[in-house]
Amino acid sequence: MPWSEQSIMSQRHEFVMLFEQDGVNRRELCRRFGISPTIGYRLLARWRQEGQAGLADRSRRPQHSPGRSAAETEALVLGVRDEHPAWGGRKIRRRLHDLKHQPVPSASTITAILHRHGRMEDTASAGHKPFERFERAAPNELWQMDYKGHFATAAGRCHPLTVVDDHSRYAIGLRACGDEREGTVQGELTAIFRRYGLPERMLMDNGSPWGSSDAEHRHTWLSLWLLELGVAVSHGRPYHPQTQGKDERFHRTLMAEVIGRRAFADLAECQHRFDVAGGVQHTAAA
Repeated sequence: MPWSEQSIMSQRHEFVMLFEQDGVNRRELCRRFGISPTIGYRLLARWRQEGQAGLADRSRRPQHSPGRSAAETEALVLGVRDEHPAWGGRKIRRRLHDLKHQPVPSASTITAILHRHGRMEDTASAGHKPFERFERAAPNELWQMDYKGHFATAAGRCHPLTVVDDHSRYAIGLRACGDEREGTVQGELTAIFRRYGLPERMLMDNGSPWGSSDAEHRHTWLSLWLLELGVAVSHGRPYHPQTQGKDERFHRTLMAEVIGRRAFADLAECQHRFDVAGGVQHTAAA
């Protein structure tokens, strides 16, 4: 059997004493002690060089790590992470690419750097598993639209209206609204349409002002307006926000990086903050 944990040092000492005797069958001795001949000869060499200390367990950590990222690269990764604590490997990699840093590490390498320097807890990524992406084939085929949960400002409440392109995850619209009325949405969408054109279809949930639970009057005034413009309308399954997963994921990023626990004076300040954040990050969630 392998070494006994209770007396591993004494067994190793006994082994090398027997191993050094003349005429001993060393392979048979290794078999009796439950180790390979390679380990046996290695222990003997360590014993002859270092004595008793050579029989102690040694760290398996490599003395050299030629594949480890350069200190400059690691410092740059950590700097971006400190500036954006909610970002993971993929977003930081995109940021390094935008900064023209060469070479740009892979997302997994960046994640390893964050773990190694204590910037990411294991529990934070334990539930993240590989998944299959579903997206439209081209921009403007489908936009997802919803309101992020409203929050208080000194002058009232802000209702962030978000519009995300399903293919590119580009934040088509991020507007600080004072309410969630159909007319407000129409005004904001009109400005967005003039800038980006009309999408083929828009995906929304079933709540006001997007839809209605009344089977006889399932279309609201807002959805009829979209249909008249030639924009098809789809609604997610009731109580299944994952249908609009890209927009929901954008909401999580919006809360973590833009809104947080900041205090805002009014809608104008909210919109300024949204615009500044949009100038740095254009995608919803990588």
